[in-house]
Amino acid sequence: FLTQHPFDGFAIGGLAVGDTRAERFDVVGLAAGLLPREKPRYLMGVGTPEDLLAGIAAGIDMFDCVMPTRNARNGWLFTQYGDVKIKNAFYKNDTAPLDADCACYTCRNFTRAYLHHLHKVGEILGARLNTIHNLHYYQVLMQGMRDAIEAGTFDAFKTEFAVKRAQINT
Repeated sequence: FLTQHPFDGFAIGGLAVGDTRAERFDVVGLAAGLLPREKPRYLMGVGTPEDLLAGIAAGIDMFDCVMPTRNARNGWLFTQYGDVKIKNAFYKNDTAPLDADCACYTCRNFTRAYLHHLHKVGEILGARLNTIHNLHYYQVLMQGMRDAIEAGTFDAFKTEFAVKRAQINT
């Protein structure tokens, strides 16, 4: 019915509310498959890096989610090697950058120990630096997926992504 109307694009929403990830992306794949490929398909409110990858694989073109900024404010940082929960005492004396391979302002200028300290004392600078990093990570991730799709190497990208992201989770 909706495809009969001259909409500029289509939104899929109401997911990620009590369903499993597998159920969610079964529905997303089914819905995206029914929508015209020449129109943008937008998935609302789904946003882990893994969900973005699964959404792209299911035919989704656009996303929005508070996850990169909300998680940053709460000391949860995304890296290509896995998630870093900077509030953990594990990082108290860690003088390495958050992600040595990341080119964002935060990773180029601050250590995990300093980010840990800022989070622990409630300094607003910590939330800002974490947000800069998470948004940069998401931009790089999306660019990587676009490049892989254009090069015809998206399946290899998905495999490499999963292997890298499983390296840390603290």
